Amino acid sequence: MTPGQQRGWDQGFESFGVRCSDGLLDWDGSWSVRGRRVVEIGFGMGDSLLAMAAADPMDRFLGIEVHRPGVGRLLGQALDRDIHNIRVYAEDAVTVLASCIPPASVDCLQIFFPDPWHKKRHHKRRLIQPEFVRQAATLLAPGGLFHLATDWAPYAEHMLDVMGSESTLCNVAEDGGFVPRPDWRPETKFERRGERLGHGVWDLLFRRSSS
Repeated sequence: MTPGQQRGWDQGFESFGVRCSDGLLDWDGSWSVRGRRVVEIGFGMGDSLLAMAAADPMDRFLGIEVHRPGVGRLLGQALDRDIHNIRVYAEDAVTVLASCIPPASVDCLQIFFPDPWHKKRHHKRRLIQPEFVRQAATLLAPGGLFHLATDWAPYAEHMLDVMGSESTLCNVAEDGGFVPRPDWRPETKFERRGERLGHGVWDLLFRRSSS
């Protein structure tokens, strides 16, 4: 970690950190606000999560990220900007989803630019797989959104196939494909650089059925 990231970790985790050992997450007890419950898996260095939390201070944002420098940076930025509606797990997302998030409690689950594992022999390592999506969908409240984004076309098609095969989810796109970047998802520096180089970005937005 850089000194700033270490400071963020040391000073911020006690205030904003949660652990699997704490048991089932208490959405009402862990935040002082009562807005939407948004979970971002793999937030990297935290830019999008921080921007969304700053834009909607009455909503509750939960980040999950194993990379401690990224967690430290997010916490340091939250402290510097006086943003208090973020909580963070610095643990494996699969474990957190399986044991810490109450069923049917999430209003929006978002995963932006996960590792595409380009090589065919590594495809099994991709996060977006049928069993993961099936489990994650149970955490969404009725009508809740599952939002994915990637800049790798083959992974985008894989995501579309996997998400489309989950019977509890319905594609928001009228043509059954991808959607334009929603206004609420901040555009990253990485994304803008890719666009200048002619790289595409694909957003997928699925809604949990209300039944």
